[in-house]
Amino acid sequence: MDREQELARLGKLANWLDSQFRIAGTGIRFGADAILGLLPFIGDSASALPALYLVHRARTFGVPQPVLNRMLANLAVDFVVGSIPLLGDLFDVTFKANRRNIALLKRHIEDQRRTKA
Repeated sequence: MDREQELARLGKLANWLDSQFRIAGTGIRFGADAILGLLPFIGDSASALPALYLVHRARTFGVPQPVLNRMLANLAVDFVVGSIPLLGDLFDVTFKANRRNIALLKRHIEDQRRTKA
């Protein structure tokens, strides 16, 4: 699988976790992370696994440690605040840590392309 295909696959995973579904009649989108978050602690822990996989794959793309740290911080905030009953569920719908992390990965790849050109 080439880099572009892998990036697209990771983008789909982030979308599934953060934005797969839409509340009818609104622009509000949510994903599996928000749904799983309804299960106290277990749900947040379960959604952390694919989120950590995204960070792991970013590492294999050569993302520098400061960016990986920012990605991990996004996940930590999502996990900690997401663990708060009700407030955490609303937070999961708005924060979208995985989409933020994919954006960081794409920015890194774009920066690499610009420096090579």
